[in-house]
Amino acid sequence: MKRAALGSSDSVSNMEVVSSLRVWGARVIAIALALVVLTHAQTAHADNIGDLVGQLDSDSDKVRLSAATALARLAADTHDKRAIMAMLKAVINDSDKNVRGACAFGLGKAIDGSTSPSIKKLAIANLKKALSDDDSDFVRKQAEKALDALGAGGGASDPNGGTNTAQPTSAAGGVYVNIGPMSSKTGTDDKKLQAQMVAVATSTMGSAAPSYATTWPGGTPPTKGALAQKQVAGFYVDGTLNELKVKEDGSTATISCKISMLLASFPDKSVFGFLNGGASVQASTSPKDEALARGDCVQAVVEDLIRKKIVPTIKSKVP
Repeated sequence: MKRAALGSSDSVSNMEVVSSLRVWGARVIAIALALVVLTHAQTAHADNIGDLVGQLDSDSDKVRLSAATALARLAADTHDKRAIMAMLKAVINDSDKNVRGACAFGLGKAIDGSTSPSIKKLAIANLKKALSDDDSDFVRKQAEKALDALGAGGGASDPNGGTNTAQPTSAAGGVYVNIGPMSSKTGTDDKKLQAQMVAVATSTMGSAAPSYATTWPGGTPPTKGALAQKQVAGFYVDGTLNELKVKEDGSTATISCKISMLLASFPDKSVFGFLNGGASVQASTSPKDEALARGDCVQAVVEDLIRKKIVPTIKSKVP
């Protein structure tokens, strides 16, 4: 029998943390979820900037993402040089695409007329590098929109000086959710677990929000014009398996996993929500049982993030 030990969740600013236990037959899975919504995150105090900048050097993707989103919100109000400098470095140097994307988003909001020309020039250079060189479509989209907001891109910028996020404004014809390809950093069953993440996200979306479409007539994703013509609101969901650990103690193995997901508009892919989830499963040390437990862990986190966080957030944005 597999048993779960519910571990303590990291305390992270600007996050709503939810913990639960899921029982699947003989398996008990401990789950912890966290959500960062950029448009509703609490604004940090100015005296926190130094701490947040320091957290961008953390070994934890979760801590760096929280710091990046907090800096993005804070810098949008204060245009603080320290926050801008930290984000313009992380947008091209951080190993996590969600952190790089959050920093690109933040730069589009943080730089204004009070920013020194030399810093603005450096930020634009780094955003252009992210746009041309980053292997993540998500990061490239955020860099493109930040450049537009700074008047250095080819698209339209927000007349108020912020990123034009093109959020869905009408869903008279329904909601379309594009499920991304998912990714993995673990090096263990990556392709298999990525495919499982896509399948679980798609099936859970269908059961939690049966009126939402995850496919489009013709088999290819809709364009912005096609969505507008049918008055359908478009959203994009993608995720990364960041960690998959196995700890053996005698005949018992504890398998833990951590997954991050993002929620954005579609097809613009302007992000407005970052999500994190983790779970742990106990199993025997047989290779077969550990493989099943890895799948259980990934399935539990993706299912709960979609059902408890992503679907409710989409519902809150659709009139």
